[in-house]
Amino acid sequence: MDPTELLLHPVRLRIIHALSGGRLRTAGELCERMPDIPRTSVYRHLGLLADGGMLEIADERRVRGAVERSYRLRPDRPTITPEAATTMTPDDHRQAFAAAMAVLISEFNAYLDRPHADPVADSVGYRQATLWLTPEELDTMLTGFRDLVTPLAANTPGADRKPYLISPILFPGEEPPTAT
Repeated sequence: MDPTELLLHPVRLRIIHALSGGRLRTAGELCERMPDIPRTSVYRHLGLLADGGMLEIADERRVRGAVERSYRLRPDRPTITPEAATTMTPDDHRQAFAAAMAVLISEFNAYLDRPHADPVADSVGYRQATLWLTPEELDTMLTGFRDLVTPLAANTPGADRKPYLISPILFPGEEPPTAT
């Protein structure tokens, strides 16, 4: 299956997020983390992600006569390349955005449903702003953002680290009227 098709599904994106940071999880743990998704769907999407080269089986052990597998993201997993993104249609981009938003909403709801969720203490943010930028200013901002986030994305779980979902969304706003 094409990486674009694999990743443009809300359940598969949630599984990818759940395994980020080098985490290992069993299908059962993923089902517990996503109680709103039927178990059969979680298993089906795990199979698709594994068959598509996104996941690998990190461990297997016998539990009550059955084999329990722990999954992790493959370091060499396929991604949606910039070249592939240029071939996407407007409807493909709509689907990708809708999938990303569905994951974001599900993850935010799961966070708020935790017994001790504290959006203020956890520095939760969901602000929007309009920036008026030249192409050069946009490039500088994006380069700075990548330079800031890329080394942090390599962090692995640790005793003093909490996972934070970051979801930058950037697109041109309304076109200003042209001077006549």
